Amino acid sequence: MPDRLTTYRKKRDFNKTDEPEGRPVKRRSRRPIFVVQLHDASSLHHDFRLEDEGVLKSWAVPKGPSTDPKDKRLAVPTEDHPMEYKSFEGTIAEGEYGAGTVIVWDTGTFRNTSHDKGGKEIPLADALRRGHASFFLEGKKLRGGFALNRFRKQGGREMWLLVKESDQYAGGKLSDESVLTGRRL
Repeated sequence: MPDRLTTYRKKRDFNKTDEPEGRPVKRRSRRPIFVVQLHDASSLHHDFRLEDEGVLKSWAVPKGPSTDPKDKRLAVPTEDHPMEYKSFEGTIAEGEYGAGTVIVWDTGTFRNTSHDKGGKEIPLADALRRGHASFFLEGKKLRGGFALNRFRKQGGREMWLLVKESDQYAGGKLSDESVLTGRRL
């Protein structure tokens, strides 16, 4: 099996950053996790990450997740991150890839709710390859159904939309502090 963290590691000098290098992780029996990090890099954005096949699949979401089903938020895929990144908070040094401050804005578990037309569950990795993944988040801030929908695939560049589903958890204001430390950027 190829190392899914090769791109992640190539972009970082671990002598200059406190980011985790990552180690192989076998599939665990518990529910998969998600994490959303607020990242003040060249531009302020949220990094949305879903556990899949031992890594955190990642998207940069410039305007951050929304609890309003009418909002369609651009989500640009980035490299897979190691599972240890789920609790990373700190400052990435100037001159390093992703330089800037990172806090854990939200975290929790999720259920894959992706299904084919016959109602059979589609594994998350397959749903993402097909261009549509649905999931139910159980976080400290984000709860309920969400979906990632790929709307463009040109060459190696993909564009996705992160959308909140209409359910009892829709709506509400989201605060800016870390769910781990209470700190703000």
